[in-house]
Amino acid sequence: MDKLARIFKDRSDAGQKLARLLMELELDDPLIYALPRGGVPVAAEVAKALRAPLDLLLVRKIGAPGNPEVALGALVEGGGEQIVINEDIRRLSGANDAYVARAVADQRAELERRKALYLGDRTRLVPKGRTVVVVDDGLATGATMKAALIGFKRLGPARIIVALPVAPTSALQEIYDQADDIICVHPVSEFRGVGAFYKDFHQLSDEETVALLNTAQLGPAPEAHPHYRRQVAIPPLGLAGDLTVPHNPRGIILFAHGNGSSRLSPRNTYVADKLDNEGFATLLFDLLTPEEDKERREVIGTPILADRIVEAAIWIASEPDLDELPLGLFGSSMGAAAALMSAAELRGRVGAVVSRGGRPDLAADYLPQVQAATLLIVGGEDHDVIRLNKQARTVLTCPKQLEIVPGAGHLFEEPGALDAVTGHTTDWFKAHLRAPKATRPAPGPLTGEERKTLKAAAERLPPINDAAFASAFDRFASKRVVLLGEASHGTSEFYAARAAITRRLVEEHGFSIVAVEADWPDAATIDRHIRQKPSEAMSGTAFARFPTWMWRNTDFDAFIRFLAQHNRARSMEERVAFYGLDLYNMNASMAAVLSYLDQTDDHAAAVARERYGCLAPWARDPAAYGRAALTHGFSLCEKAVTQILVDLLKKQLEYNSKDGDQFFDAAQNARLVASAERYYRVMYHGSALSWNLRDQHMFQTLRQILDHAGPDKKAVVWAHNSHIGDARHTDMGRSRGELNIGQLCREEYGDTAALIGFGTASGTVAAASEWDAPMEVKTIRSPLPGSYEEICHALDLERFLWDFNKDQTDAFRNLLSRERLERYIGVIYRPESERASHYSPANLAEQYDAFVWFDRSRAVTPLATLSNVAEDETYPFGL
Repeated sequence: MDKLARIFKDRSDAGQKLARLLMELELDDPLIYALPRGGVPVAAEVAKALRAPLDLLLVRKIGAPGNPEVALGALVEGGGEQIVINEDIRRLSGANDAYVARAVADQRAELERRKALYLGDRTRLVPKGRTVVVVDDGLATGATMKAALIGFKRLGPARIIVALPVAPTSALQEIYDQADDIICVHPVSEFRGVGAFYKDFHQLSDEETVALLNTAQLGPAPEAHPHYRRQVAIPPLGLAGDLTVPHNPRGIILFAHGNGSSRLSPRNTYVADKLDNEGFATLLFDLLTPEEDKERREVIGTPILADRIVEAAIWIASEPDLDELPLGLFGSSMGAAAALMSAAELRGRVGAVVSRGGRPDLAADYLPQVQAATLLIVGGEDHDVIRLNKQARTVLTCPKQLEIVPGAGHLFEEPGALDAVTGHTTDWFKAHLRAPKATRPAPGPLTGEERKTLKAAAERLPPINDAAFASAFDRFASKRVVLLGEASHGTSEFYAARAAITRRLVEEHGFSIVAVEADWPDAATIDRHIRQKPSEAMSGTAFARFPTWMWRNTDFDAFIRFLAQHNRARSMEERVAFYGLDLYNMNASMAAVLSYLDQTDDHAAAVARERYGCLAPWARDPAAYGRAALTHGFSLCEKAVTQILVDLLKKQLEYNSKDGDQFFDAAQNARLVASAERYYRVMYHGSALSWNLRDQHMFQTLRQILDHAGPDKKAVVWAHNSHIGDARHTDMGRSRGELNIGQLCREEYGDTAALIGFGTASGTVAAASEWDAPMEVKTIRSPLPGSYEEICHALDLERFLWDFNKDQTDAFRNLLSRERLERYIGVIYRPESERASHYSPANLAEQYDAFVWFDRSRAVTPLATLSNVAEDETYPFGL
């Protein structure tokens, strides 16, 4: 027999090992069925790990006459009795109808006894249309399991997975035809019985079985999650849209109607409802403004409609609960042509297109460029449109198909016609939109012993205003870069804690650089203020870009006042400098470069002004530049803005001799413009590309700051957890190919970089519901079960610190090395879709060097007023 290295301690141990394999399948809301009695303890562990309901698949073998070990058939119960007879065995054994009837009656009595004893009056699960996992403690011949599956299939499950700790390969072959998947921990070629693979394989009693079932989640499957719906406004025109997102959506379908219709088109809403019920999110939106809708005399051209579809696709990519979903387009009539034009323009961003009664000839020049799999649906009586679609099919070079609905006209109003459209559409999107990976079930709640382990490793922290709070971070004093995170952009405790830690590092340990997730030109106003450098007019008001509360709040205000006071008693070389790492304020950076050149080199200023003029048409809406560059198929201004930086660097020695700091500031502004040009261009090709470009810019800016300051200078960085936690140990890096400044700092500075994350369980947060919407004070929802936030909250500590580099126990490391969900709240917080919008799998102990916990927190307090006049020379916020 195969080596018994994988012997199981008992059935529970076998269930845990089996559960780990099943978790790799990332099943969506499965139902677990145990074959009693031996399968119950195995299935109980599986159900617990997958957080799934458990029921019994009651089956009784019908033995052959004179040889009861041979399975003549089986009686299967699971919402309805099924009798399965192996006709070959019946013929060979000579079993007549009377024998079968008696045997069935005998086994029915035992089956009913077990059903009453084990389940009582509990409501049973309904397997129809669901993924079910059938679990036993092992398989010997496979005959009974095969009969059970044949009977169970008659109840209509969508997918059957057989899960076993051990089985001979020959027995597994017996059931392959009856199962969609078979998961076996230990398949063997030589077999001496299931019990040989267990140290403890005692015969389970009825009492033990009932006790196990009482601890499991029994009864009907959880109620279906309601669809999440909200009305949206698609920029830049604010076009009204209706968004519907089902639980765990498999993709999102953007609808494009033709002229004369709207998002309320009954045919499109009918199709959308069906798609929603099949697990697709849908967005129906008005392609016309209210004013355009009134002026029906002017028909809006297809290219303009296509532009608006592209804008809607880009809006989808910016939404935290939608950005990772594969995108499909559904176009009808003239909207189908616009959808095809958009698909050609968006290239790989679109996975599939469906045209209903469309006019693809209106997108003729774009058809060869469409990469998305395209389905053309036409009514059988719509002869002219059939001809046009056949012509389009020959031009399309992507995967393509033409479906003609018999007897249907152009509007598909005939009985059954629209259902046929819906069927074809659903099948097409299912086939060609690859669903994102389902979230792996989180580890279960902590046991009492696990809670003790985590609590013992937690260093309790005093209140933030206690000097002992900041001194707890002296352990990071020798680092060159200390990165301080935040789980939201609107939590007072995160700002106050970072301020206290930074103050300690500055006053006691010689840190002299503070770099934050803010725009370079805006941060420069603070730097000039705290270092008492000459004030310079900034293009626009500092920190006025949404979200204003992120930096214009009372906690940050107090920190800036400390830096200014600290610097007053020191020479310029000893003063703390303040920098912004981000790249959004492109206009202010262009103005700063021109202002510097105006003072140092008139000719260079004139050349730069002409080159920056390339970006002038998009000055008020830089995102529109990326849209224009996408349309024209090339980077409109890249060479011009990059050349300004190149020219500056060529003259570095000359400019440095006049004022090294002023040149450094101008060069960084020029770098920002070059990076921002690329950022706004690549944002139309995918969120991962734009994210990586932004974080690479922030890291390169930090590195240039450190190089400029000198090898003995040390920096503190403030940024969101999503930026400072090493992306390689999160779903960002593992699934989406994203990197971040934390990862890049570890790669560049090694052990001299410290990454410190922050978290909270409850309280309030300052956030908006939509981008550019007003700030609200929102209540933070309780953490999701199994998340890092839930286990931190379970420790019942007000504040604590976990130091992952400290000599900790193996039990502690193992507990926090399990992948769990981690919550990330940005400037937008949507509690109603929190799982999709704000949680992502991560490994806390690898992601950070330390983690700071505040069990309850409160929203930041925004500064009361913004001045519309130029900022005061004595204070950066111009209040």
